[in-house]
Amino acid sequence: MTTSEFSRFFAVLSLACGAGTLVIGVAWVAARVRPSSRVADLLDGVAPAALWVAWIVAAVTTFGSLYYSEVAHFVPCKLCWYQRIAVYPLSLVLLVAGLRRDDRVWTYVLPPALVGLGFAVFHTQLQAYPHTSSFCTTTEPCTARYVWEFGFVSLPFMAMTAFAGIIALVLLARRGHD
Repeated sequence: MTTSEFSRFFAVLSLACGAGTLVIGVAWVAARVRPSSRVADLLDGVAPAALWVAWIVAAVTTFGSLYYSEVAHFVPCKLCWYQRIAVYPLSLVLLVAGLRRDDRVWTYVLPPALVGLGFAVFHTQLQAYPHTSSFCTTTEPCTARYVWEFGFVSLPFMAMTAFAGIIALVLLARRGHD
């Protein structure tokens, strides 16, 4: 598989993750409005698997970033490193939490996921609308679009959807224990 094919595959996964996150959000609102609805029952039925899906998202994100730097030889910028610092531990933490069926995992997953999401949102807009940034250097530019699928899906966009998905999924997993 070429890097271009890998990028297209990861872009599609990212869009699926973003769509799933939106569905979870809409379903959560619908369940709050009508707690005894089918949507609420569906969320309650899916909640036990949410932690494992969050782990898969974190693991794929981790391995994807390692592929891009170690196999494709894309040089990560400072903002990429900050996002990696936030997501790499989540792969292990979510695996352990899933194995232990830890219903309090959201308390220690949300802080790094929210920080990572913040960096990813900033980095996404920076790549979409490049301008001078104090984070950028000529050797490791934050605005370099190593991936630009479908006219908007970049590496930080992929990280942004992953963090948003992880946040939604750990909150959904929490729902199963409320």
